[in-house]
Amino acid sequence: MKAIQYRKVGRAPEVVEIPVPEPGPGQVLLKVTAAGLCHSDLAVMGWPEEQFPYPLPLTLGHEGVGTVAALGAGVSGVAEGDEVAVYGPWGCGRCRACAEGRENSCPHAAGLGIMPPGLGSPGALAEYMLVDSARHLVPLGGLDPVQAAPLTDAGLTPYHALRRSLSKLVPGSTAVVIGVGGLGHLAVQMLRALTPARVIALDVSKEKLELARTVGAHETLVSDAEAPARLRELTGGGGAEAVLDFVGAEATVAIAAASVAVAGDVTVVGIGGGTLAVGFGGALPFEVSACFPYWGSVPELLDVVALARQGLVSCHVETFSLEEAPAAYERLHAGEISGRAVVLPHG
Repeated sequence: MKAIQYRKVGRAPEVVEIPVPEPGPGQVLLKVTAAGLCHSDLAVMGWPEEQFPYPLPLTLGHEGVGTVAALGAGVSGVAEGDEVAVYGPWGCGRCRACAEGRENSCPHAAGLGIMPPGLGSPGALAEYMLVDSARHLVPLGGLDPVQAAPLTDAGLTPYHALRRSLSKLVPGSTAVVIGVGGLGHLAVQMLRALTPARVIALDVSKEKLELARTVGAHETLVSDAEAPARLRELTGGGGAEAVLDFVGAEATVAIAAASVAVAGDVTVVGIGGGTLAVGFGGALPFEVSACFPYWGSVPELLDVVALARQGLVSCHVETFSLEEAPAAYERLHAGEISGRAVVLPHG
């Protein structure tokens, strides 16, 4: 089968031919119908050799959906032909967090060598992929696979991030989304669907600010040093009850810290390398809560799929063939993808 692999540190990913895997006990083989590309993939491919944590070659892709093609011994709960999405942050399956479906919070996964698909384990950018357990599969319920693939990260991660702020996003409140890319444009839609808050979107790209308005942002601002002052003008000086930073660079983290209201939430989702200073009497207002979330839970992925099936969230996608995936990564790195790039391994 064909797959997209990162084979050597510092080199571009390649289209290769590898054997179709066979499911062992407890495993499920999927025929991949769609797989999303993520900035996290670019971050992985940007790590220097001395810091690279995964074995190579690595089949990329941690956003995947597919059709169940074969079952290993002992598998129950799914059948051949089922259309499913893959939950990515695999855990041990035995601890309290995993029992509650919060495998993204499993404290044992790293120590046991359990790694997500595309981020250590073979991923979804291939014609077929192995899933370690049926518990990591969520039914699509008729949802278009092209729409569904990004939901497993670009949808799940912002949903998990904003849920912690729902009690603060009451009528008259403000939520800020910094970075209207693959995750941010879905966050805008989720905030509109789940809260009465005014949603203000920030980005440096005119095209992405237009996308933000298209998907429901009440206001848009250029993400620059003047943004916090303009945002405070829009909020009568009080700032935003929730600020979600989907970039995470030093500049955007600074904007988040300068824009949040007293007792508000700053949630840094992006992995741009910025740091947020937290401490009494520092840059943050009193009683602000800061969080750095990781992916989301299985129940939350079920919620996200349900939102999409109800038409409340929709991912703006650009599709590519498997052979076009390396070029799509180049365009993603150059900031030329609006929404999410989705690869169709079988055309």
